[in-house]
Order: sequence, then C-alpha cells, then structure tokens
Amino acid sequence: MNKLEAKLEAFLFLHGEPVKVEKLARELGVRSEEIRKALDLLSHQLKEAEDRGLELILSDDRAQLTTKADLKPLTSKIVAEEMDTPLTPASLETLAIVAYLGPCSRALIEYIRGVNSTFILRSLMIRGLVERTPDPNRPNAFLYQTSFDFLRHIGVSRPEELPDYDKYRKLKDESFST
Repeated sequence: MNKLEAKLEAFLFLHGEPVKVEKLARELGVRSEEIRKALDLLSHQLKEAEDRGLELILSDDRAQLTTKADLKPLTSKIVAEEMDTPLTPASLETLAIVAYLGPCSRALIEYIRGVNSTFILRSLMIRGLVERTPDPNRPNAFLYQTSFDFLRHIGVSRPEELPDYDKYRKLKDESFST
C-alpha cells in the first residue's frame, strides 16, 4: 500500500466521521487531486479484498471509512451487545461533559478528557443519549449535546435542571470557548 493511502486509511479510521477532501489534503500536505486518486485506489482495494472488514464511502466531496455492508449481522450483534452493557466510566465522563457544557465541540471534550473521544461519542449517539448537529461557526465540525431520551431517562425536562448546572456553565464560560 502506498504511503499516502496508508495515511488516508489511518486518518479516516481515527476521525470516525466524514472528512472533506480539502481537509484531508491540508492535513496530509498534498494536493486535492492526489487525495482523490488515493481515495479511489483505497476504495477499490478495500472493495476487492474479501479479507478486509472496511469499505470507503465517497460522497459530496467527503470520505468516510465504514464497516462493509455484508458484515451487518456481526456489527449489529456488536452494537446490540454494546447497548446491553452498562456505560463505562469513560462514557459517563464524556456524557457528563456533554450534559453540562453542550452543545460543545469534540475538540473541547477531548481537551477536557485528555484523550480521543470519537468512539465514545459514537457509542453515546448509538445509544440515543447524545446527538450531534453541524457547528454553524465551523464547516465540517459538529457540536454535541444531550438528547431528549437522555433528559427523559434522568428525569429532567431540560439541561438547566441538572444539579449544579449554573456552576459548571459559568466555569465553562470562564475557562473554555467552543
């Protein structure tokens, strides 16, 4: 595999969300045309390889790595098992950050936690506890906030009813800007 293709695969895997070609080019230090060619080649390689579990989706000048459609029975089982298990301490920490500071960016969440939170946020979205919306101030970025299901589950009608909500919002306003 070409070095650029390996970098693309790693970048898209870690990012976990659709990424614009221009961002990939900027982050990897190559021209958009080179990115498009490498994406096409990577897509073809993943599609043709029966021993690979990923495929590349290209849409609207964006790319995302996903699991292959024919592995849906396995991935559905894994997701179902994930839904049946209690939230991990890391998930609870992330959920608390989103509940008290949301809508907030993944960058802010990761800054506070000190670790990549892509997979935890995905898990919380799958569980219906967190939702993401486009960031009106930054194209290709999202803001995370708790869902109505989360609020209903913990018995409040709006985030402001969470314990010490004002205290933590004030702290956010003083310390962070999203």
